[in-house]
Amino acid sequence: QVQLVESGGGLVQAGGSLRLSCAASVRTFSSYVMGWFRQAPGKEREFVATITWSGGSTNYADSVKGRFTISRDNAKNTVYLQMNSLQPEDTAVYFCAATRLSSIPFRALNVGSFGSWGQGTQVTVSS
Repeated sequence: QVQLVESGGGLVQAGGSLRLSCAASVRTFSSYVMGWFRQAPGKEREFVATITWSGGSTNYADSVKGRFTISRDNAKNTVYLQMNSLQPEDTAVYFCAATRLSSIPFRALNVGSFGSWGQGTQVTVSS
């Protein structure tokens, strides 16, 4: 089981930026695919972005493509989500997640593919 702790959320005006971080307490961090998901009030948790163990491949939801960037630093056991041009519809609790599931293609990974989750960090974008 991977322990994940998110940070970096907050309140920002529309058009602004935030950088989320997720620190993992596991010795084999570089063997995990990492992901960011979000959940708005009254809505289901949804996919935002994922990154392979090496950082060589990434995948994004259409709603954030071109605005958000996922990255990782395996030496620091940390994955990041840089969020630019934030909009009110980006308001949600953002969750970091980890998986070593290899039976599903990387671009098909979804909420159910991830077994380890952080507690979430609130992002609020005001108009």
